[in-house]
Amino acid sequence: MISPEYCLLMARYNRWQNAELLKSLESMTDADLRADRGAFFGSIFRTVNHLLWGDTLWISRFDGGMGPAETDLTKTDTTDTTKTLAEWSTERFRTDARFVAWAKGVTHLDLTGDLTWFSGAIQADISKPRAMCVVQMFNHQTHHRGQVHAMLGAADAPMYTTDIPFLPE
Repeated sequence: MISPEYCLLMARYNRWQNAELLKSLESMTDADLRADRGAFFGSIFRTVNHLLWGDTLWISRFDGGMGPAETDLTKTDTTDTTKTLAEWSTERFRTDARFVAWAKGVTHLDLTGDLTWFSGAIQADISKPRAMCVVQMFNHQTHHRGQVHAMLGAADAPMYTTDIPFLPE
């Protein structure tokens, strides 16, 4: 299904996209970042916080490091991970480095078998193929960054390319 090379490519892509995203976020006022833009999580800032929360949760399932507690997600706010853009930027940088470090060590064996975890979304244990879960982790990032990219465009913030072929070496 996927390979270690795919994991490294996507981890590098994620880091690059988040660095480009930060440039756009830094051009905006705090009020603009927090304005309700009609998206699923409301604002740009709430959406990037949810993305950071989800990334930390998913990578903890693969690298065994710290992640947010898996509680009842119907009662947990996943959009208040950080309080300021500076704090978000610091945590984003750390998390992106964590993704790349994990991906550099991934082997074909790491992508086989099932991953089992307690799902806060359904309040039960769940098992799914590890490779599929890795794809989900990277797909979740792309999905929410796409939402943010659309909100940035609507807010006349600086835009950037999202195309993988332009990923810097």
